[in-house]
Amino acid sequence: MTDTDQPYYETARRIAPPDDARWWVERTGRRSYLGHNDRGSTVLMADSDDDLPGSFTPGELLRLALAGCAGMTFDNLVARHLGEDFPATVVVDATSHSQEDRYESFHERVLLETAGLGDDARKRLTDAITRAISRGCTVGLTLKNGAPFELQVEG
Repeated sequence: MTDTDQPYYETARRIAPPDDARWWVERTGRRSYLGHNDRGSTVLMADSDDDLPGSFTPGELLRLALAGCAGMTFDNLVARHLGEDFPATVVVDATSHSQEDRYESFHERVLLETAGLGDDARKRLTDAITRAISRGCTVGLTLKNGAPFELQVEG
């Protein structure tokens, strides 16, 4: 029987994080975890096969982190050109590796209303957004530069 063949169940058992923890997840059930930060925010992560309302998979959160980082990076720049109340959407897709459990690549699209700009101004803004994201998006730079990952199991 595989993980996804087992029925979902919840558990009330918890292990408290260390006092100095700023970000952590705690298990809430079979393949579901509640993510926390030290500001009191939470996000539910679960297996997509369980269809838990309000949940994201870790892969979805990675994609959203990349898109959110891009948007937050270009926000002030675009506001100077399009006004404080500009609408924007950042769409991110990921290509899965065909043989390994990882993403091979990501593709972002920034959607803006630029009809009020001339062709030259639109190109300058596009170039400025691209530079800003490639120099200032922490998540994108981390993925691009392949940050080392360490794991420690404590029992």
